[in-house]
Amino acid sequence: MVKVMIIGLALLVSGQAAYAAQDPTAPLGWYKKKSTGVAKVKTYPLPTLQSIVCDEGSNCFAMLNDKILSDGQSVAGYKIRHINSERVIVARAGKIWHLELFNSDVRQ
Repeated sequence: MVKVMIIGLALLVSGQAAYAAQDPTAPLGWYKKKSTGVAKVKTYPLPTLQSIVCDEGSNCFAMLNDKILSDGQSVAGYKIRHINSERVIVARAGKIWHLELFNSDVRQ
């Protein structure tokens, strides 16, 4: 009799532990995803160069992602290193990109 009560009590406790492991308010069939332990890397898309305008004093401004910017400013996580009449140089995380308005490999 005591063995039956202990086994019954053990089944009751294990059933309660399994019930508590799942959220009772969650939709039917839904299970919480287990984390893989791998951190997701956030990506930053390269800004789109739309135009470059330079005045007579060689001060140049560029339109990137619909914003007018100059040297030293930032856009979309990238810092503008230099703007000249042909290209815009941007940097992020130690890497440098040269953005140009037109493809240098134009064929006629």
